[in-house]
Amino acid sequence: MAIEAWFMEENDEDQRLPHHRNPKEFVSPDHLADIGVLYWHLNPKNYENDEELQKIRQERGYNYMDLLDLSPEKVENYEQKLRNFYTEHIHEDEEIRYCLEGSGYFDVRDKDDHWIRIWIKPGDLIILPAGIYHRFTLDTTDYIKLMRLFLGEPVWTAYNRPQDNHPSRREYIKNFAEKVGVGTPLTAH
Repeated sequence: MAIEAWFMEENDEDQRLPHHRNPKEFVSPDHLADIGVLYWHLNPKNYENDEELQKIRQERGYNYMDLLDLSPEKVENYEQKLRNFYTEHIHEDEEIRYCLEGSGYFDVRDKDDHWIRIWIKPGDLIILPAGIYHRFTLDTTDYIKLMRLFLGEPVWTAYNRPQDNHPSRREYIKNFAEKVGVGTPLTAH
């Protein structure tokens, strides 16, 4: 089962809608890997005992984990939080999210600064590289339960665009944006 991703139509409609272009332009997992986004599909019903998840965590050094339920009923100042998540930003570290229930969208910028919308659903684990411009929103279900993974202590700092001189952004450009076309083997599945 592959993750669903596509180039977005940018407009002022509800951010929770799919925003497909016409005609639809889907993006492959290999294209996502070329811009540094990795993907696995796991069993969300067995996340506490999932050997593949443990292997990923061990190999990549993710030693911190927490769970986030995001919905209007479960989050104080829900609308404001969602606006904050949807503001384009980068992080100094990878952003690792594993969808256990519900669904939502991660939007990432490609090398040409176009938005790619990634629809995550139960079982989807994605890793966004440090320095990639991105944002998050729920879809029309208005609910997602995510596992958040980190290397060491969690860092929640978002650096809103523009951040082209931020060290993590410069490193991202060097490692991915300048090398698109060279290809990075997709080690996730």
